[in-house]
Amino acid sequence: MTTAHRTPEVVVFDLGNVLIRWDPHPAIAAAVGPEEASRFLADEEFDFPAWNHRLDSGTRLADNEAEAVAAHPHWERQVLAYRQHFAASLTEVLEDNVAVLRDLHAAGVRVAALTNWSDELFPVALARYDFLALFEDIVVSGAEGVAKPHPVIFDRLEDRLGVPLERCVFLDDSAANVAAAREAGLDAFRYDDHVDVRAELRARGLPV
Repeated sequence: MTTAHRTPEVVVFDLGNVLIRWDPHPAIAAAVGPEEASRFLADEEFDFPAWNHRLDSGTRLADNEAEAVAAHPHWERQVLAYRQHFAASLTEVLEDNVAVLRDLHAAGVRVAALTNWSDELFPVALARYDFLALFEDIVVSGAEGVAKPHPVIFDRLEDRLGVPLERCVFLDDSAANVAAAREAGLDAFRYDDHVDVRAELRARGLPV
């Protein structure tokens, strides 16, 4: 745990797998069954993570789907299922971390979010999760046309917040994103199921 940092002015949360558990398998399985969904997601030639990252970077759903189906016609049902059943990919709320968010907001601490997410799919989350309204701003990569860990998205975050990144703390579940955030000047730490977010923020002097 880090203890040598000044108290941050803004706490910036990633969303997927930090506040909202995301898993594409249930969405795809809703159309083709779990075995076929597993085969699709394991196909290194298709490379679902790279395909999804293009969505996160601003590629339009229809364009990304059409390109994928043209190159991999045998996966057409799987490709189209992701959009059709996207809500099923949001599998649970990480309640302990949402409680931290609520406590920060109640204490008057500025809170924002920086998420890799298709801006065409993000409204599904906005409609479902009331706690997203607690953020003063949510920087959605798809709307920005650039995704973490690209350094430009951290410049966008700084512009939106109006404070230097050095005055913010950021948590994300991706090691690459955390490394890029630190390079950009943020105090950043990686979240996984073994990390106590409340303790990390308390160690930085925040009232949670």
